[in-house]
Amino acid sequence: MNKKIKIFGFGGSLRKESYSFMLLKNAAKLVPDDVEIRLFEPSKLEAIPNFNQDKETSPEPALIEFKNEIKAADALLISTPEYNYSVPGYLKNAIDCASRPYTDNAFLNKPVALMSVSSGMLGGVKAQFSLRQSFVFLQMPAVNKPEILISNAGEKFDSKGDLKDEKTKQLITELLKNLSNLTRKLKTDS
Repeated sequence: MNKKIKIFGFGGSLRKESYSFMLLKNAAKLVPDDVEIRLFEPSKLEAIPNFNQDKETSPEPALIEFKNEIKAADALLISTPEYNYSVPGYLKNAIDCASRPYTDNAFLNKPVALMSVSSGMLGGVKAQFSLRQSFVFLQMPAVNKPEILISNAGEKFDSKGDLKDEKTKQLITELLKNLSNLTRKLKTDS
């Protein structure tokens, strides 16, 4: 497989200039040569309606677009904050919606990498733990290392939203390389 790996990135915060979206934009600048990344704007995530099983077989356009982006991608990159020791509700909602109905689970066997960012001390570790549980149920092979857990986010980004921390940039580059390698291995094995 010599073509570029297509990664679809989306975040867990609806603010356009959230740290989560800043992190995705920085990751897009750090992709290896064999990777391209498309980002899903927070406003598009916000447009996905609340999950309602009565409507899962007639999804609204925002959900159709989200599912199509997931299906078109070779792999996923998720960046999230942590709200109340867990995943933000709208991120969980988007995942629930895109995984239903079960016969049309957009996430099935889709490789994924995860990053979290917080203004607090733990860097979103509990949100990552919650998401990783969903990955297991949705049968998504996840990149486990390196863990990207950015704490004290206000100190890590400059006024333009660029990461200032070189070690974090190196870890993100390694995460993206590992995601690319996992994706290629899975495609070769199938």
